[in-house]
Amino acid sequence: MKNCVSDGNTIDFIATAIVASGAPVLLGKVVAVSLGNVAIDEVGVGATAGVYELPKVTADDIGQGAQVYLKSDGMITSTATGNTAAGKAWAAAANPSDTVWVKVNA
Repeated sequence: MKNCVSDGNTIDFIATAIVASGAPVLLGKVVAVSLGNVAIDEVGVGATAGVYELPKVTADDIGQGAQVYLKSDGMITSTATGNTAAGKAWAAAANPSDTVWVKVNA
C-alpha cells in the first residue's frame, strides 16, 4: 500500500519542556509515552499504544477498566473536569497508590 505513513504505534513530537523517558506527553488529544529523555525543542518519540505504569493522584481510587484522564502536571486522575482522556485503567489502583497501569488512548 503506497499511502501508509505510519502504523500509528508511535508519534514524533517537539518537546516544549524537558521530558523524561516513560513520561506521558499530551499532543492535542493524543497521549504518548516518551520512549526516551527529550530536551526542550528536541524531537522525541512517544508510544501511542500499549499499557504503561504511570504516576497517578495518590488519593484517587481507580477501578480496573475505568476511564482515566491526564492532568496538565502529567498525573493520571479519575477526574474528567479540566483534564484530557488518557485511556483505560488496565488494573485497579486504590488510594493511596502512586501509580496505575493505563492502556493509553483506549
